[in-house]
Amino acid sequence: MNNPIGIFDSGIGGISILDKLKDMLPNENYIYLADNLNCPYGNKSKDEITCLSIKNCEKLVELNCKIIIVACNTATTNSIEKMRKSISIPIVGIEPGLKPAIYYTKTKNIGVLATGKTLSSKLFFETLNSNKNENIVIHEQIGYQLVDMIEKTSYTNEDIYEILKSYLSPMINKNIDCLVLGCTHYHYLKSIIKDIIPNNVFIIDTITPVVNHVLNILKQKKILNNTYGEKYIRVSYNGNILSKKYISKSYKLSYLDF
Repeated sequence: MNNPIGIFDSGIGGISILDKLKDMLPNENYIYLADNLNCPYGNKSKDEITCLSIKNCEKLVELNCKIIIVACNTATTNSIEKMRKSISIPIVGIEPGLKPAIYYTKTKNIGVLATGKTLSSKLFFETLNSNKNENIVIHEQIGYQLVDMIEKTSYTNEDIYEILKSYLSPMINKNIDCLVLGCTHYHYLKSIIKDIIPNNVFIIDTITPVVNHVLNILKQKKILNNTYGEKYIRVSYNGNILSKKYISKSYKLSYLDF
């Protein structure tokens, strides 16, 4: 089935998921919506986030997508239930990453860097409460400014290093041995984060589980694309032009009103 896989995020954060999907499923077509007109989602109300998320899903359905990946932790944790009730095709969100962190930790201290809306969401609390061992402590930090800086590429490595160090140092001092990056945008900062955290602190991968889940659904629904011929990857934005820093030159980049 050659209908495209649809993906959306508030900006370029979810490109990291698109890149991984493209590598694992090269026979598929892809449409990525960057709702950068409304970026960031992390400072909006739950109702606003839900309305924006459903709007994006409806556009991807209109574009004949066969499955939708919500490549935004804030949208997933605040709106995934309502999206699934409103949209008829399969929808895959991003898990908060707490379960593998709880399984992995030896020091019983876990760090979470995320948006405020993700940390305060119902899904985050439910995931935490259903998996948490009473001896484990979760150290949360809101990533103020980070999404805006990444979207606008308005930072030097020195700038972002100092900000990240101020966010991560208190968690490091609490003896964390794993760190959950609760926003797809933050994956672009992994190399800087690794320069700050000790070698024993493991960064939890929240992207690979999403890609594996998508593959399983496509197999179960028998909608994998096994056709030959030229494939396409379209990245559309509705605000100012996206920074090309993180976008492959092979992706077709264009403006779309949605």
